[in-house]
Amino acid sequence: MGIKNFELSRLIIGTMRLGDWGVKMDTANLESFVEECLALGLKDFDHADIYGDYTTEQDFGALLTIRPDLRDKIRLTTKCGIKMLSPNRPDHKIKSYDSSKLHILQSVENSLKVLKTDFIDLLLIHRPDFLMNPQDLAEAFESLQKAGKVLHFGVSNFTTSQFELLHSYFPLVTNQIEISISHLQPFYDGSLDQCLKYNIVPTAWSPLGGGVLFQDTKDERVLRIRKTGMALAEKYGAQLDQILLAWLMKHPSGIIPVLGTSRISRVKSALAACNIKLSHEEWYELWQASVGTEVP
Repeated sequence: MGIKNFELSRLIIGTMRLGDWGVKMDTANLESFVEECLALGLKDFDHADIYGDYTTEQDFGALLTIRPDLRDKIRLTTKCGIKMLSPNRPDHKIKSYDSSKLHILQSVENSLKVLKTDFIDLLLIHRPDFLMNPQDLAEAFESLQKAGKVLHFGVSNFTTSQFELLHSYFPLVTNQIEISISHLQPFYDGSLDQCLKYNIVPTAWSPLGGGVLFQDTKDERVLRIRKTGMALAEKYGAQLDQILLAWLMKHPSGIIPVLGTSRISRVKSALAACNIKLSHEEWYELWQASVGTEVP
């Protein structure tokens, strides 16, 4: 297994808001939602052990228990490494990060158990652990891969130096980072350059800025982005969210948005954004709207 045979759908379905942290889908509604995503050609579902106070993986596992046939049709990503305060983890005394070999192996075993699956397609370390021992973590990855329990490995929210360090010990296939028209840091800090260097596909959480751009506001930056985006939306016969997703996906690293919606209509809208091809100047019009000045 490696980067060459790693693939993701053009959009990733985030599960964070499907369970207790969101709409609390029951199994029947979750089944319908998953099947509708698959009908659109979207087979990647992004989890984390902490979602729903450590319950959302279990909710998804309940679906796979009654519909085991779905497992061969989907790809499962999950994340671990955050030890969150929760009634479901009474042994956690404070919120902390843990990328030790023991914790990663235990986390994967638990995810496999509650997701009702024999393997995870992609495992991400959820947050950088300041006590990370890259050799220890690489040993955990190698053990899981040899056992067939995890096919591919990546990270989330890692800086370029943290990614570089771990990647030198074990091949990583992605860095899931916050990227949007309102969060431009990855364009400045080298994260996207690093993805291009290693042919790594970056995935973007909060690709629409957490919804702030669509709320009533007097924030001048948001108003500039909205005005420019709406003008482009009118030109392309599209919606503002589609233009902002198209803006992300124009980057040559091939940024893949992680959608946070539970509505299939929003998934369809996002998928249509893949067909919008902004020009270079249009891309920079939105950049200029975000930063408030023309490029140097």
